[in-house]
Order: sequence, then structure tokens, then C-alpha cells
Amino acid sequence: MNFYLLRRLLVSVPTIIGITILIFLVMRVLPGDPVSVVFGQESFTAMSAADQARFRADLGLDQPLHVQYLEWMAAVARGDLGRSFWRNDTVADLLIRRGPITIQIAVMAITFSWLIGIPIGLLSATRRGSWQDHVARVFSTLFLAIPSFWLGVAVVLVGVIYFSWRPPIEVDYLWTNPARNLQMTIGPALALGAGAGAYVARITRSSILELLHADFVRTARSKGLVEKRVIWRHVFINAVLPVVTLSGLILAGLLGGSVAVETAFGVPGLGTALVRALADRDYMVVQNLVLVYAVIFTTVNLCVDLAYGWLDPRIRYE
Repeated sequence: MNFYLLRRLLVSVPTIIGITILIFLVMRVLPGDPVSVVFGQESFTAMSAADQARFRADLGLDQPLHVQYLEWMAAVARGDLGRSFWRNDTVADLLIRRGPITIQIAVMAITFSWLIGIPIGLLSATRRGSWQDHVARVFSTLFLAIPSFWLGVAVVLVGVIYFSWRPPIEVDYLWTNPARNLQMTIGPALALGAGAGAYVARITRSSILELLHADFVRTARSKGLVEKRVIWRHVFINAVLPVVTLSGLILAGLLGGSVAVETAFGVPGLGTALVRALADRDYMVVQNLVLVYAVIFTTVNLCVDLAYGWLDPRIRYE
């Protein structure tokens, strides 16, 4: 296990470094000058060449690209994620303010996806060809086809029109005001969880159908075990591994922030922060948020791999 962890960590390091190089170069080849974005095109044009050079030096954009990259990596190694060109807020403060909301929505969405998708997939597989199976497959196909942002808008409209629901304007955290916090996060979590639940239902159904006629399942039935016990003790435990893999990928994506859903509900999460930073050509915010996303994605994938050994003792890491 220790050797496996070390090997995975060694593989993750060059992956993350490659991502940092890629996003660094992409931000530099985008058209436009960040100084002109900060000061406005007219003000930037009216500046003298000396003023433009001075402001570029203040932002660290006058150095060669390799020097800028190495200085960025050195700052990250010191724990300094830099600050926004526009608002002068540090990226660390941005993560502290917006990160808990995004994490909470992502965890709630994954929980909803399991509560929705696993029972539907299990029912569909064990009642194959029945009307329950057809209804479950229609549900899965429908929510796979519906974009999450459209579903988010629909949830907002239904809540406003039929239930007089108004999402809170101010941001409240779970530990400060649980009731108002849930009013703010339940809508985005449901919208994201319904879409993710459709994927979970499909993969659950496929995995269970594949195992229902396996040799060890036939052996369990031949011993006289009750069908429910066969399903839960032998089929479902083995079928859940692909579900864990899929859920890990979905969770990693949600932790990066779902921009469309956050925008629909007016939630100040990391997704909207990244989009705003891209629009503003805020190099430091974009680079460090992408770096954080890369670390999150790598960590979640590692945790999913380790969960296999916990769910299935037959799996050994070498």
C-alpha cells in the first residue's frame, strides 16, 4: 500500500506540473493586454509608454516567460497564491470565502445522485423488461439529455412561482446560519444531483445486469440463499465499484464549480470566480484556481482508487 501511494504521488507531480505549464502558456497567448483590461482600453491608450511599462512591471509581466513561471512556482511553494489584479484580494481569501459553498454543494449533489440513482438503477436491473424498468430508463435518458443549467433555471422558476421561494441574497455558511445556508445550496445541489443521478442509475443498472448471471451469483442461488440476500450481499457490493469510480469523477468536476448552475442560482462559488477571472484576464487568479482544481482532481482520483480496497478486500495494491 505504501509503495502504491508513493508511486501514485510520483506520477501526480509531473501531471500537475504539466497542467501548470499549459494554463500558464494559454493565459499568455490569449489576445489582449491585462493592463488594458485593468485600466480600460481608453485609459490604457492615453498612458505614456513609460507608464504602461511601469504598470506591467508592477504586475510582473515585464519578465521573460520562464522567469514569470518560476517565480509563480516559487510563490506557490511558499504558500503564496498571489492576489487579484482587479480587486487586490488574495486567492487564498477567495478560496476561504467561496470554497466552503462549492464543497458543500458538490457533496450534497453527490449524495442526492446516490439517493436517486442507485435505487432507480437497482430497480431497473432487477425488474428488467418490466414497466418499472422502462420508467427508470426514461428517467435516466431524460435527465441525461437535460442540461444542468436549464434544470437549475427550472428549479428556480418552480420555486418562485409555486412555492414563493426566494434564494437568500447574502451568503451564509452552514456553521453560521444552517437554515439560510440550506435555502441557498439545496437548489443547486438538487439540479446537479438529478443530472448526476441519471449517470449513476445507468452505470448501476449496467453493472448489476452484468453480474446477475455471473458464476458466483449462480453458486449463491444454488445454495438456497434468498434472492434479496443474493442481490445485496453478492451482486450489489461488486456492482458498486464502477459507481464509486463515476462518482469520484463527478465529485472532482463539481468541486471545480458548476458555473451555469451557480449563475442560475446566484451562488458565489469557485466556478463563477474562475469565469470572472478569465473574462478579466486576471492571470494570478486563473492560474492558481486551475492549480487547485488539478490538485483536487488528482486527490479525489487517488481516494477513489484506495476506496476499491476497502469495498473489495480481494483487491491488492502492489
